Amino acid sequence: MRVGLYFGSFNPIHHGHLLIASWILQNTSLQQVWFVVSPQNPLKPAASLLNEYHRLYLVQLAVEGEINLRALDIEFKLPKPSYTVDTLAYLQEKYPAHEFSIILGSDSFQNLPKWKNSEWLLKNYPIYVYRRPEHEQLPSYPEAKDIHILKAPLLPISSTEIRKKIKEGKSIRYLVPEAVRAEIERNGYYS
Repeated sequence: MRVGLYFGSFNPIHHGHLLIASWILQNTSLQQVWFVVSPQNPLKPAASLLNEYHRLYLVQLAVEGEINLRALDIEFKLPKPSYTVDTLAYLQEKYPAHEFSIILGSDSFQNLPKWKNSEWLLKNYPIYVYRRPEHEQLPSYPEAKDIHILKAPLLPISSTEIRKKIKEGKSIRYLVPEAVRAEIERNGYYS
């Protein structure tokens, strides 16, 4: 099976993430998209993160009933901070019949040289890059195995904006799936 790994903090997951995953499934050869919830991104401060199990549960709520979307806690079992190269090694060992690809935004793609063993990732895994505003200039990686630049539709929504709205007591309805909104409000997350 061809699986796209969509790494992120998902702090919280929102309709923009889901739209990208859905579009990729419909417009590429990938058969499933797995949301890999990162407990701690080494390039981001951990202080603003909701507990990883709460974020995982929100992703599970968001993809419930979708047969080609999955929420993964694989990085919870690996040393922190999480490195994509280590996660891929673990997944390749656990699912040897699967072909894994990396899904990321053009902003993360620009930061790829900062990633642990980035050259090895580029040589060994297909990468699907969706363009993000203000990150249109894409670097060239001649050593790359297979890079797909996508023109996926983007919603102008960010997890940062959602957390800000919650702190200000504003509604996040329509920005996140209803089950996610209800869970965030019920537990007072981000307020």
